[in-house]
This record gives sequence, C-alpha cells and structure tokens, in this order.
Amino acid sequence: MNFVAFERAKQGTGASRRLRHSGKTPGIVYGGDTQPQLIEIDHNALWHALKKEAFHSSILEMEFGGASSKVLLRNVQYHPFKPLVLHVDFQRVDARTRLTAKVPMHYSGQENSPAVKLEQQLVNLIVTELEISCLPADLPEFISVDLSTLEKNATLRLKDVKLPKGVKAVTHGQVNPVLVSAVAAAAEEVAEPAADAAAAPAAGAKPAAGAKAAAGAKPPAKK
Repeated sequence: MNFVAFERAKQGTGASRRLRHSGKTPGIVYGGDTQPQLIEIDHNALWHALKKEAFHSSILEMEFGGASSKVLLRNVQYHPFKPLVLHVDFQRVDARTRLTAKVPMHYSGQENSPAVKLEQQLVNLIVTELEISCLPADLPEFISVDLSTLEKNATLRLKDVKLPKGVKAVTHGQVNPVLVSAVAAAAEEVAEPAADAAAAPAAGAKPAAGAKAAAGAKPPAKK
C-alpha cells in the first residue's frame, strides 16, 4: 500500500491545531540513517487507509518530495470522541535490518472442528495478534491458523502454529503461550425449589374443605 506525505514546516500545539482545521494530519517519520522528518497527510485519505488491516501490519510505500521510501506504521493517536486522527508515527524500514511488528491472527475452520461440531463447545481466541521479528521482505500481512481439527477441551499453543519463513515470534519470556482453547458452554443453572417451599400452599390459595370444617368445629362441652 502507498500514501502521499508532504513536508510540515511548523510544529507545536498551535500549528498542529491549525493543520487539523485545514483537513491535514500531522505526523513524523523516524529511523534509519537520516534525521526525523515532520510530515503532514490528507486526513480523509489517512482515515480511510487506517480502516484497512494491511495499513497497520505491512510495509508501506511513502511518497515524499518526489521520492518513495518504505515505512511501517508505528503509532496512531485518535481524538477521544470525534472521528479525527490527531497524529501518526511512521518508522523507516531498512531491508537488511530485522524489525518487530504485531500482525493479526486469522483463525478459520473452528465451526467444523470436533470441539464445536460434535461437542458444542466454544472456541476462545486468546491471542488475536502476534508480535513477530523478521526482515521487512518477510513481514506477513497476517498469520493464518486452521482450527478445523481442534478437539474437545484442547488448547492450541504457539509451537503448534507454523510461522511463515523467516518469521520468529516475540513472546517476552512466555514459554509456548496458549493461543486458542476449546471450552464447554456455560450450563444454565436451574434452581431447585426448597422442600418447605414446595410443601407450603401457594399465596392466595383457599384451604381445603376438611381443614376449614375442622377449624370451625366447636370444642366439646364440659361435663
């Protein structure tokens, strides 16, 4: 994917606010052997690009000053409640240097797995994006995982997934973390009535005729 950026001459809170009012988004490009570069991007074009998953997890072509360079989206700041991008950060990419990035996990086939189809279990997707390390040329847009063989009460761990060539997972000390688990659906709890509640007459019920007669009987006369 590619996008067009322009040089941003001024920086600061006031300058950035005026830039946003004009329909532009301030940003910065850093990394590599050159100094950080202040940029501005058309807000509408950026807003629509950010809705695409690939814009967040793939190498982008940035057109700037008549030249093209490869960058990776590193950070996006959104307005708390307005549909507005406040700032974006991009990192320059060196083809010979490994990079780290988070890529989405695309799971499929769970509806045909024995856990779901035969046991009516639920599939819990614990990890939806994975941090990886690789060369820019090996960066995948996403990682596909087939869950069609997931068994009852089974778990899928990182070592069970075949990563693309040249890609290594970054786990920050976790040993073979769980990515997916099959769990039983929560059973509906049915409260059992208490024995005394079952024996008690319903509210507003009339007493039996025999009981009423016994209650109205006169005591025997004293001799």
